Amino acid sequence: MTRKRQLRFTVIRSLVAILIALLVATVLIFISAEGRTFMDKLQATGEALKQMLLGPIFRFSKNAGLSFEAKRLLDIFAAMIPIIFTGLSVCVMFSANQFNLGAEGGIMLGAFVAAMVAIYLPLPAGIHPLVAVLLCGTAVSVVMLIPALLKAKLNVSEMVCSLMLNYIIMYVIKFLMNSFLADKSKGQIQSHRFLESANIPAMVNDPLFIGAKLTWGFPLALIAVLLCGLFMYRSRWGYSIRMIGINQEFARYSGMNVGKTIVLSQLIGGFLAGAGGGIEMLGRYETFSWNALPGYGWTGITIAILAGNNPYMVPLAAFFMAYLSKGCDLMATYARVPAQLINIIQGVIFLFCAADRFLSKYRQKLVVKSAEEELARAGALKED
Repeated sequence: MTRKRQLRFTVIRSLVAILIALLVATVLIFISAEGRTFMDKLQATGEALKQMLLGPIFRFSKNAGLSFEAKRLLDIFAAMIPIIFTGLSVCVMFSANQFNLGAEGGIMLGAFVAAMVAIYLPLPAGIHPLVAVLLCGTAVSVVMLIPALLKAKLNVSEMVCSLMLNYIIMYVIKFLMNSFLADKSKGQIQSHRFLESANIPAMVNDPLFIGAKLTWGFPLALIAVLLCGLFMYRSRWGYSIRMIGINQEFARYSGMNVGKTIVLSQLIGGFLAGAGGGIEMLGRYETFSWNALPGYGWTGITIAILAGNNPYMVPLAAFFMAYLSKGCDLMATYARVPAQLINIIQGVIFLFCAADRFLSKYRQKLVVKSAEEELARAGALKED
């Protein structure tokens, strides 16, 4: 199948999965909606859907009606930053057919390393966050060597190993915070305040957008998308990663170093997750206070699946997930529908996008059409 048709199939399958997930969500909203009669429940369902689908960027009022809220859009862009990095991280690892789930622990470790650099390593402004982010990515890459080498050398399941590694990272960080690094003058477990030189500044300082959380981490995330796409589709190593993901045995008999490429894919994935954690921490927080896994890595898996492991599609998938998460929060506030609905929607999307037989007949038609066109071109060349 040509790349163009592969992209079309990925987009159509993702859209169908999203529509099915939204239909399931509508049914669940109707069941949980308050109201004694059918019409009352139907009206409550409509109000909840309005908040979920329009609320993230529009404000509702009786006098002005529907009005666009630019600040809410900026907040969605801000929420995209960490999940773009985890989405890219998962894309690279999944492209090599390595089901490494370590992006969740990786982004937490990256955030923790960034916090320590921001507190205990004084550097000039501008250089400080750059050094912190590079150290975050490097630290997580080193940790990702554990599942990578175990997979390459001993064929240990990278999925199980990385999943357990997430919780090891979380509990080690909690131990260090509780025992040594917490600011004892505070009423909760949190670090000392970051040095001002380590902060990643806000992109928008207009008084109209006071409280907007968008930082210069957003263009950095888009640059990461571009670099990751170029690496995957324009470099020899990216080609090796994709070929090993398609057929590992064929890649081995073609002379590719499978073990080395497996390790490389997980090192790059770890670096992206760690850098995302550092950028998120230095851009939106002043102290480190995460006492649990943040959930960005799990969302990154859904984003990678929606994007079809294509780095260039990650920003669109991240925008959808950030938009939907904001909508579910608003729905819980104004329509009294549990915000955990976002987890159900993610699960349904994951279920359908990960199913090999979902829209398999349509995919087969595209494959046959591509083969027929290739044969027709070959026949035309012979005649010439």
